[in-house]
Amino acid sequence: MTSADVPPSLVVLRTLLVLGVVLVMLATTGWTTIRHRPASGPSMEAALAAWARERTGDVPPPDPATAPPRTVAAWFASLGPDRSEGLAERHPFVVGNLDGAPPALRYRANRIGLARALAAERPRLDDPRLSADGRHEARRRVDRFVSLLAPGRRILAFDPTGTGRTAEVLGDLERARRVSVVVPGVDTNLLTFQKTHGRYTAPAGMARALYEAERRTAPRARVAVIAWADYTAPARVGVDAVTGRLAASGADRLVRMTEGLPGTARVALFCHSYGSVLCGLAAPRLPGRVTDLTVAGSPGMRVETAAELDTRARIWAMRDDADWIADVPHLEVGGVGHGADPVEPEFGARLVSAAGAAGHSGYFEPGTGSLDNFAAIGTGAFGRVVCARADSACHGGISGGTGV
Repeated sequence: MTSADVPPSLVVLRTLLVLGVVLVMLATTGWTTIRHRPASGPSMEAALAAWARERTGDVPPPDPATAPPRTVAAWFASLGPDRSEGLAERHPFVVGNLDGAPPALRYRANRIGLARALAAERPRLDDPRLSADGRHEARRRVDRFVSLLAPGRRILAFDPTGTGRTAEVLGDLERARRVSVVVPGVDTNLLTFQKTHGRYTAPAGMARALYEAERRTAPRARVAVIAWADYTAPARVGVDAVTGRLAASGADRLVRMTEGLPGTARVALFCHSYGSVLCGLAAPRLPGRVTDLTVAGSPGMRVETAAELDTRARIWAMRDDADWIADVPHLEVGGVGHGADPVEPEFGARLVSAAGAAGHSGYFEPGTGSLDNFAAIGTGAFGRVVCARADSACHGGISGGTGV
């Protein structure tokens, strides 16, 4: 049945159902649209303006908003290391977030940017003009900047503006033959990028668990994992979480990031919760090197079937039996809701086991079947993937499957 065939009474019923769920969410969580903190310290707007004034000879630098990552990569290759490092020193907030720039240069730029953000934030700890809550937030930001500056961390993106964005690489991105990208969901921001309690519910912990699982699954494989929290996510479950506005802007960023990855590694995306909405919107534009797209605890991908994603990537889906997302209406009416349930057989995804995940936030917990399946998909060891049903249907049409 197409949308044109749906009786008007059923459309009204679906609309009322979705709106009812939204009203319950808003009644219990508040109108949780994104709220930005007052600007302090480095400004991305000022950084971009200074970048636009930069000249190499008489040639302006690539426009971060419009230049394709391949153009950016070619431009840096033409500069050589000395001039590139000078740009990282003068414009760390641009170079550190510029898809197509060499990863090592981005890591260096982001260390400089983090140090400058830390220096700007520290005076706020004792600022008498701030409320107790304001000083508490300043302390959390200082702690986060210090943590991200720890030796050995490879920060691929860093923007302290507003709620903040960041991305981190585990492994050698430039030599990897398999790259996995963790795309998290609601409540992702700079302060929630990593957690002490509930470590594997935060992007940094998710990526660390996946990286270690992939190394166990394929010890000889050259793998890298990216904790990608480089988009503005909904704050809690509220009006932004049931619409696609933030997912659409995040999808643009995800596409550029995958286009700008170095080398020829195959790429797998692991999209959790609202992150799967973002991945669904990005799917038709992802480069061909993205071979696998896995969703866990998905509220929908803004389509009715996997075929509508219009991608050559394999689509995998899982959901734990105790995940509350199963109770959310999987439909879309008037821009509210995210469409069909990816774990329904008629959606057409490869359904894999989430054994041991224990709810909506446990998919990356070490020792779970869900994490083992992620690692098998990420390393190309498809023969190790455990299907959701005993018929092994999720293996259909995959040749080889022993990993890289």
